[in-house]
Parts: sequence; C-alpha cells; structure tokens
Amino acid sequence: MRSVSRRHFLGMAAAGVGGSLLGCGRQRRPPNVVFILTDDQRWDCMSCAGHKYLKTPNMDRIANEGVRFANAFVTDSLCSPSRASFLSGLYAHTHSVRNNFTEYPDNLPSYPKALKAAGYTTAYVGKWHMGEANDDHRSGFDYWASHKGQGQYYGTEWNVDGRRQKLDGYYTHVVTDLALDWIRSAKRPFAIEIGQKAPHGPWVPEPKYAHAFDAMPIERPPTATLPPGTPDWVARRIKTWHGIDGPLYETNDYGVFRRSYLATLLSVDDAVGRVYETLNAMGELDNTVFVYAGDNGFLLGEHASIDKRTAWEESMRIPFLVRYPGVIPAPHVVNEMVLNMDLAPSLVELGGGASFPAVAGRSFVPLLRGGHPADWRKSFLYEYNYEKEFPYTPNVRAVRTDDWKYIHYPNGGGNPDTEKAELYDLKADAIEARNLIDDPQSQGKLAELRTELDRLVRDTGASPDQMPVNPQLRFEMPEKSIR
Repeated sequence: MRSVSRRHFLGMAAAGVGGSLLGCGRQRRPPNVVFILTDDQRWDCMSCAGHKYLKTPNMDRIANEGVRFANAFVTDSLCSPSRASFLSGLYAHTHSVRNNFTEYPDNLPSYPKALKAAGYTTAYVGKWHMGEANDDHRSGFDYWASHKGQGQYYGTEWNVDGRRQKLDGYYTHVVTDLALDWIRSAKRPFAIEIGQKAPHGPWVPEPKYAHAFDAMPIERPPTATLPPGTPDWVARRIKTWHGIDGPLYETNDYGVFRRSYLATLLSVDDAVGRVYETLNAMGELDNTVFVYAGDNGFLLGEHASIDKRTAWEESMRIPFLVRYPGVIPAPHVVNEMVLNMDLAPSLVELGGGASFPAVAGRSFVPLLRGGHPADWRKSFLYEYNYEKEFPYTPNVRAVRTDDWKYIHYPNGGGNPDTEKAELYDLKADAIEARNLIDDPQSQGKLAELRTELDRLVRDTGASPDQMPVNPQLRFEMPEKSIR
C-alpha cells in the first residue's frame, strides 16, 4: 500500500495548494471539487471515446479542456464496492463494502471527510447506494440530498437535508437542480459529489430522447456467439438476468435494450453542460477540479452477457475525465492505468487535506501535469464476490497488466462449472475472444500472471480471502431481484 504523508498535506494546506502545485509562488485558495458519478456507464459511451452514434458534447468538453484517462478501471465492478473505493482510496477487501447491501463504515476515512477537515464545505447529492434501505444523512457531508436504494427515473422520494419529499421531474434533472442550488450558495471552497442514476436500468429515457437512436443499426457483438474456451457457466446463464437471451432489464428486446441505455446518457450529458455553465457564470469554473466518472462498466451483449460483475473489459473499464487548468498544462489523453481508488488521494492532494492513514490508490496528479512516472503501476488486482441474490456469476479474482489479463474463479473447494480460467493477450485481442489458458505458447505468461496475482493478493492485504465459500451457481431467475 502507498501511504500518504500527513505532514506533507498539512504543509500544502498551510502554504496554499494551488500555488504549491503550480510551482509559481502564488497563494490562492484551494480549488472547489465537483465530482459527477454515473451508474453503469461503459468507458466507450462518450463520443470523445469513439462512440459512433452517442454524441456527448459536454462530456467531450471536459475531456477536451482537461484529461481523459483512456485506461481507467474499477477494482470491483459492482456499485457499492466501487463507490466505497472512490471515497476511500481502498480495495473492497479493506473498506469492507463487498456487496450492494453494506453501509460505508462511519469510522472509515474518505476524501470528503479529509477535505471538510481542511476547511471545505461538503455535499452529497444523488444516488448513494450503500445501504439499500437507508437514506439518512451520512457523515462527512454538510449537506445531504439522497434517497433509499436505486431511486426512480420519475417520482423518487428524497431526503433533502432531513426533509423527506417526493420531487417531480426526471431524475437526471432533479439531482442536477438540487446540486446547482447548493453550489450557488455554498461557502468556498466547496466539494460536492453528484450521484446520477443513469444509465442504470430498467431505463426510462427522457421523452425528448425516447427515439433518439431509432435509426441506429443493432448488431450483436462478435463475442455474443461464445468463442471456444469460454467457461461453461457463461453459456449456462444466457437466459438469466445476466444473459443476452434473458429479460434484458425488462425490455425483452435487444434493440430496445441497447437504444434505451444510450438514450438516458443524452440527459446526463445535458446535466454536465448545466453544471459547467453554472460554474462558468459564477467565475468558479477554472478554480474547480471537475471530475466525471462511472461507478463500473456494463456488458451490452459481449460474451453473451449483460450487466457487470465480471472481469472482462466492458465490465471493469470506466469513463474518467478531469478538468482543472490550475494543474493541467494542456489537454491530453493519459494511457497509464488509473483506478477508481486513485480519486480519493488525488482530490486530497489537490485540496490540501489531511492524509488518509494508508491507501491502496495513488494520486494521479503527476499524470494530470503530463508526466509519465516510471514507477506507475504495471498491474492491479480485480475482485468480485459471489452474491446469492444474483447467483449467475462466481467469485472472481483477476490481474490486469497493460497488455495481458488472467481471470481466476476460486470457489473454496471447487465447482466444476466455474474452474475454467481465462487468459487474454489484450494487445492482440482487445475483445477477449481467444482464451489462451490452454495455449502451449502462452504457458510462460500464464505462470507469470499467476505469480503476479498471488503477489497482489498478498501485498494488498487480501489474504486470507473472505470471499463466499463454494457458491452454488443457479441459473433460474428469482421472482424479484435487486440489480
């Protein structure tokens, strides 16, 4: 783990972090922080990332005036564990939020708590999604506007700083209204996290965008026809909630599934534009660290699967944008691997807050500046824990490097349906269509990655592993499920 020096951060806070980071000797107040977090948005669902049909001019503007992390990942592709990693800078096995029903530990450090201690006014507005049945005000935030569970695209009941009320209107715009009302009156410097619901399903596009993608051609991805070497459990779940021939988030139509997912992101892009323009009108835009990211990826039929949870690229890879002219000398794309748990130490550094006792993430401030640290990570650990509510995906432990990936399915004694591991040469096979686990010429790389996975498990404190033991995968659908 990488420890962050408390003395260093307190010194930065006392000196004025803006001038310190710029190296210009000027004293300026610390920057505001605005972090917009979407739910289930893939890394490639932005036009700046190359999507052919989805146009996102406001997301693109953040990227074109700042940094786009082209290789950004989560370390656990599930909503609550990932959100806790964004806040804490820690792996799920350390922060202990390993499923979608666990509260963020009240005594656990977080970047909002560190910034608040450094003099920031803090707020959380939107989907919290750690503790399904609890909408109470969480610690670390001066202002709180959230709700229980997933929320609804229309008619969500909110807890707005202690007052529970149903707010009319489309969720994406309601959450943006609440956030902007607070931003306009907040004491500087402020830090706000805005949790959007979209593009989490079942999808209800805003009426003006309901038919935005009717003309988009619909083709199943190449790996929707499962290639040889695919683990047996993948084929067996094709007709479940997580399979391409299942109910497809209640759409029951692959074309509607794809189009409605994208349509909800058009409203999110409008919301990003509203935040941008409000900060600009306030004169705060260039003194704000503006961050945009997704909490995990999403499968849209790749590997004959939908949803997330797996260690395939579409599931674990996320959009991640940062705009802050105070540190970023010129817009650029960063290709180094950046993780969700890097956000917390980065914002603490930029804001001059007191350090966390220890974090697994690493500040990406040198990458914002255009640097390429020789000691930047070359691999990371991915973990997912079996959920009895969705018994279609086994425990996952994986290691990803710049060019390779090894996926292991441990089961505490073994389930023959889940023991087939996966090995991919990502440079030659970006869509992970050729599993090299039995390829004679790849056995040296396999041994290397198994050793690296063991090292990561040991060095990150993940051993002994607390995964559910010997899950019994089922392939019938429960009558009622929480995704």
